[in-house]
Amino acid sequence: MNNTKFDYGMIGLGTMGRNLVYNMCDHGFSVAGFDKNSSQVKTLVQEAGERKVIGTQSPEEFVQSLKEPRTIILLVPAGAIVDAVINELKPLLRKDDLLIDGGNSHYTDTNRRIEELTKESIHFMGVGVSGGESGARYGPSIMPGGDKKVYERVAPMLEAVSAKVNNEPCVAWLGNGSAGHYVKMVHNGIEYALMQLITETYLLLKQAAGMNNDEIHKTFATWNTCRLQSFLIQITATIFTQKDDLTNHRLVDMILDAAHQKGTGAWTSEDALAIQVPVPGIDAAVTARNLSALKTERVTASQKLKGPASNIISDKNEFVATLETALYFSMITAYAQGMALLQQASKEYQYDLDFAEIAKIWRGGCIIRANFLDQIRSAYQEQPNLQNLMMNEAIAFELTESQSAIRKVIQIAVENGHPIPGLMASLAYYDGYRSEWLPANLLQAQRDYFGAHTYERTDREGVFHTHWAE
Repeated sequence: MNNTKFDYGMIGLGTMGRNLVYNMCDHGFSVAGFDKNSSQVKTLVQEAGERKVIGTQSPEEFVQSLKEPRTIILLVPAGAIVDAVINELKPLLRKDDLLIDGGNSHYTDTNRRIEELTKESIHFMGVGVSGGESGARYGPSIMPGGDKKVYERVAPMLEAVSAKVNNEPCVAWLGNGSAGHYVKMVHNGIEYALMQLITETYLLLKQAAGMNNDEIHKTFATWNTCRLQSFLIQITATIFTQKDDLTNHRLVDMILDAAHQKGTGAWTSEDALAIQVPVPGIDAAVTARNLSALKTERVTASQKLKGPASNIISDKNEFVATLETALYFSMITAYAQGMALLQQASKEYQYDLDFAEIAKIWRGGCIIRANFLDQIRSAYQEQPNLQNLMMNEAIAFELTESQSAIRKVIQIAVENGHPIPGLMASLAYYDGYRSEWLPANLLQAQRDYFGAHTYERTDREGVFHTHWAE
């Protein structure tokens, strides 16, 4: 085996890296692995069995074991570690070797690395990978960006290892430069929003409807058989049945209500602000996680800051049906916000994204996969230049028909003091987008009053300023 030249190299042999290696091998590709943690290398070799895999002990041995031109996948934590790995490899690489960053790197870092490595005649691709441990092992959604000709070099492997829906691989070249990592970032932003909406729905089932874990499990399991069918609804249903190994309780009740995050949701909000695209549902999800982390403060505040008495809904069945419609409404708006951001980013960064293709590759393997993505794909196939997903005729009809449900749910939550920022943001986005008039005229007057920032008029062209104090 030591004299064998391997098809691909993998740096980073944690859970994701190892499982992707096994996936690649099961599809006929040989892989050399390297990790600075020798125990990870040992685990790879032990678990690989008869697969065409080798674990290497040094960067030199690793690089020498690969066929030329080399293709090396990095699955290491984003940030400085990626740069450190690249700098260590560069002296060992040759012209036309390819490095693929499969982690959640910020798209600006990907642009920088492409530029720097191009000067060395080394190719670099930013590739988003979604699906977690199971996806890596059995088929993730893969979002590659970079030079299209370079992508074609690795396309057979990526198509082979990706998830499949109706025999269509959940991978496609998305665009030049950092397009792959940008699309993955927005995928994660939508993921934040969807998770927040589901957790708020759980809060209302538990506190407004007074339902126990078994009833909540049954509700989500039923929803997963209908229009809400999705990976996140599916795993949510399962979570409520999981028993805790340390107590006699359900595990969900033993988990501290303080959320963590790795930053991709915040990155989505930050870039949306930078290119002036409203994504209030994603913003609300990021803020809600930050608020949940203030656990100690919240415990103290609960003793001092009082709200209304919380009443239990008398007709659970009617409330569950209304809540299902409200959740469907809000999930549509979450996807709409993410797609709107991708549309503007495509123009801003010259990605030339194909939105129907993005919806296609999100249908399998990734965390936000859902039946609704077929509808999104169809909408963009019919209207590639659709301004906003909510403007599609069929989707606009569904939103119009379901809006009364989310208004009713929000009213119940407000009257009973239940915090639901994600659901509220979803309705505000819908109402704001459909409003012919918004009070921004007053805002512009205020800006001109205190800062001479000027304004435009409704009755004539031009830019104007008024000396308001006079």
